[in-house]
Amino acid sequence: MRKIITITAAALILGLAMPAYASKDDDKSCGGQTGKQMTVSEITSKVKGMGYDVRDVELEDGCYEIKAVDQKGARFELELNPVTGEVIELEKES
Repeated sequence: MRKIITITAAALILGLAMPAYASKDDDKSCGGQTGKQMTVSEITSKVKGMGYDVRDVELEDGCYEIKAVDQKGARFELELNPVTGEVIELEKES
């Protein structure tokens, strides 16, 4: 009986911890930011300053999504916070 209670308690604790862990990985949303949003021109200048040639800028799910090419011709997709300009995700496209 004690073994069943221990196993059940452990499963419950792990079950409660997993959603918190999963939400941390998925929490790259830019929604809920306070402050003045950067303009497309400001975001473009920031990304160009990082060494990229900007091809397209869109505001998607609260983040700026930028398609750009580096100096070697490799294509990238960047997601930036619209208020701080912080790079949230950088993905090389094939």
